[in-house]
Amino acid sequence: KIGFEWECRKIQSWERSYAELMNFVQEFGHARVSKRFPPNTSIGRWVLTQRGRYKKYLNGDPSSKMTENRIQLLNEIGFEWEYVHRQTWERSYDELVNYVKEVGHARVPQRFPQNQSLGHWVDNQ
Repeated sequence: KIGFEWECRKIQSWERSYAELMNFVQEFGHARVSKRFPPNTSIGRWVLTQRGRYKKYLNGDPSSKMTENRIQLLNEIGFEWEYVHRQTWERSYDELVNYVKEVGHARVPQRFPQNQSLGHWVDNQ
């Protein structure tokens, strides 16, 4: 036995992907990454993987690779364990309605500082 650490690379990979997700949250204001996010499709796939691992974790599956620490870290940045597109769309629509009531129009800047996710959502409609 030479003390080789088999899991070290995987742990660093999780931490690197988590850091990428944190950057996404800082830029867009949410953690709802599309699996086809153009600049970085790997982060979208990673998010899907975390949701799958979380479900396994909840079901007591020891192969989940999800830990309490990872759950806490993801919760801290507003990770959504179940992504339902319709609910997200409706929430964004409600935010747009409120924006229109306040400002008088629906031309939300793509990088709207008070709600970056709304600006991106409007741009994608």
